[in-house]
Amino acid sequence: MTAGPATLDAPSARRRAGAGLRGIETVATADMERTERLALMRSGELGSVHSWELVTAVDGPGTRLTVFLNGCPLRCLYCHNPDTLAMKDGEPVLADELLARVGRYRGVFAATGGGLTLSGGEVLMQPAFAARVLRGAKELGVHTCLDTSGFLGANATDAMLADTDLVLLDIKAGDEETYRRTTGRSLAPTLRFGRRLAELGVKVWVRFVLVPGLTDDPRNVERVADHAAEIEAVRPGTVERVEVLPFHQMARDKWAELGRTYELAGTPPPTPAATEAVREVFRARGLTTY
Repeated sequence: MTAGPATLDAPSARRRAGAGLRGIETVATADMERTERLALMRSGELGSVHSWELVTAVDGPGTRLTVFLNGCPLRCLYCHNPDTLAMKDGEPVLADELLARVGRYRGVFAATGGGLTLSGGEVLMQPAFAARVLRGAKELGVHTCLDTSGFLGANATDAMLADTDLVLLDIKAGDEETYRRTTGRSLAPTLRFGRRLAELGVKVWVRFVLVPGLTDDPRNVERVADHAAEIEAVRPGTVERVEVLPFHQMARDKWAELGRTYELAGTPPPTPAATEAVREVFRARGLTTY
């Protein structure tokens, strides 16, 4: 390889709106042959990375080193990280370079019960890179987590999932019509992936974003809760928790900066009472919910 990978800057002290700190230095890749770069990506040695940050109680248990990968097949109306949608917009980073950074925080992870979370974008757009990083993290003794919509769950091999301690599974809507309106895609692959995780014994935290006028219809909420309960029924103990996340406007400026039309610009956040009422729908199915 004739051009080096990007290096990772120090993380932000807290999460910024959207995907957080842009933590990857720009590097010159003009001397790298396209075929060479594609071969490295196919092998998982090289990935397209947007940023990383160190966060607590956000992307899994303990303090997490969260890495945001570029590329996503969904077009969620409320996307918090619209600058991660295109894989071409990321920076080239070697898996080994990323794992060296993971290794530096092993003491923090051990002290807090934390670890590595791969997010995006959609991490399963880069399954070879994700698999290599997860395998390396497990060899370092680090807890691993995937944050995914599950739409590309078929890209995750059983070997990759064996190296995954936890999946943050975003069930964005409960019925096909609302899911397609919200994401532009089909719900069915997410539900298949959820069942597969349970069959394989991978722990799951279900996430659901409550958006007034989009995902808050009681029938939709009931269906999301049903889906979570059905995953739990496959193997009791799989769904460790459900997180109902109130919609917010923190990504609106990012959409504007990218020249994208943000359809939810006038949508208010749900009230605390409405959010708590939705949480009770999940609790009624015996699911630990926050």
